[in-house]
Amino acid sequence: MVYGKHRTRGSCCLSSNEDGIKPFMKKHLFLPLIGMILVRSAHADIQDPPGNDYGPTRKLGRGLSNFLFASSELPDSVCKVNKIEGNVDAFGYGAVSGLSRSTARHATGLLEILTFPFPIWRNTYRPILPDDAHGFHAGYSEFAPELGNESKYPYCRDY
Repeated sequence: MVYGKHRTRGSCCLSSNEDGIKPFMKKHLFLPLIGMILVRSAHADIQDPPGNDYGPTRKLGRGLSNFLFASSELPDSVCKVNKIEGNVDAFGYGAVSGLSRSTARHATGLLEILTFPFPIWRNTYRPILPDDAHGFHAGYSEFAPELGNESKYPYCRDY
């Protein structure tokens, strides 16, 4: 029974505390709050997917590098062919191979400079030139060869 503003004892099955929220309700409000915190932290994990390493800034830098330093493919190809095939092949095949690789890298660099804001290659910003993971004749490194500098790629150095 209710008399005025006060309730009599036993009028409700759950007792209320000082701020008017029942303890049962506090538990039910606390569990979704914990759930939302867990979901939010899981959402933060997928904000940097692996494909995010290749973006428009990297594409522009790669395009500038390839366009400006593509001519380094010529001495690099001559050096590689000389090491594998010999001097005579390096003069003929190495020079022709280097010239064709240099031309491909120049053209690709210009294309990447002009289209850097747009993901044109398979709807990503990855390099257009095929990867060099399979060997000398199969592809290109992402950036032009470095001549005369230490590099992670063993271009022409025998230690």
